[in-house]
Amino acid sequence: MKKIAVLTSGGDAPGMNACIRSVVRAAIYHDIEVVGVVRGFDGLISGSFTPMNRRSVSNIIQKGGTILKSARSDEFRTKEGRAKAYKQLKENHIDGLVVIGGNGTFTGAQLFYQEHGFPVIGAPGTIDNDLFGSDFTIGYDTAVNTALDAIDKIRDTADAHDRVFFIEVMGRHTGYIAVRSAIGGGAEMAIIPEKETSNEDIVSRLKDGAASKATNIIIVAEGHTPGKAIELAGMVKEAVPELDTKVSTLGHIQRGGAPTAADRVLASRLGLGCVEGLMEGKSDVMVGIINHELVFTPLHDAITMQKPVSAELIRVIEVLNGRVY
Repeated sequence: MKKIAVLTSGGDAPGMNACIRSVVRAAIYHDIEVVGVVRGFDGLISGSFTPMNRRSVSNIIQKGGTILKSARSDEFRTKEGRAKAYKQLKENHIDGLVVIGGNGTFTGAQLFYQEHGFPVIGAPGTIDNDLFGSDFTIGYDTAVNTALDAIDKIRDTADAHDRVFFIEVMGRHTGYIAVRSAIGGGAEMAIIPEKETSNEDIVSRLKDGAASKATNIIIVAEGHTPGKAIELAGMVKEAVPELDTKVSTLGHIQRGGAPTAADRVLASRLGLGCVEGLMEGKSDVMVGIINHELVFTPLHDAITMQKPVSAELIRVIEVLNGRVY
């Protein structure tokens, strides 16, 4: 490896900048030239490369978002688009590629490797924490802490007015943010995509607690099948009219802000792992941390294998707080 490129793709996640910094500084440490790709796979296709040095990544470890920008590329979904990207890499004498992103990013990277055999390695950057092959993904810890801060504030007004708040957090296909923020926020109920739930179960539980005002905070993952928070709240209000129900959708606030210490450290370890993995000849893999150890997982497995929410965490909610649906 004499020259590598690094890009960020898909939804941004706090800690992506820390990972970019790690990749750049690790490459420089190993006497490898490094360039940044601006705007993800679209930038790869158009050849939007910018030389990176230590100064390029100074004072970014604490910043959210990504200095390299991010974009979802329709053109890279095509064989022709990926061929253009390969041509740009070869013409610019680039030997390896680091991609920071989530499921969609790694799907594109895997196809690119299969078609062109170009060395590529991934760092998991997604707040959903849904990639197999790493206990935690970049941005997840920050997203949970952001959600938790909001939950704490909402509980104050919920208690003051005896209201039931449905708080929707991110998680299209997984309840990781919902479960961990429910534990930390002392929520009385968590509703996640992994659990098969009937509307009747939810209504029954809330009816039981209506008289005693036993339920104030319900965390809903956005991918929950019976409906998002606003639909669930409407259904509950119709069935239990005596409940004063409110909805708060936290939305993209969970993607922003300065990364936590945990995310900065994780991103730094993964970025270094990507560079040294390429140097060792590894490719078509994702770098992750399992049981505090650096591991490499095939991109195919990272994308396709299930990473279920911990049964132990679900039990914590059910024993200490309430129920998980």
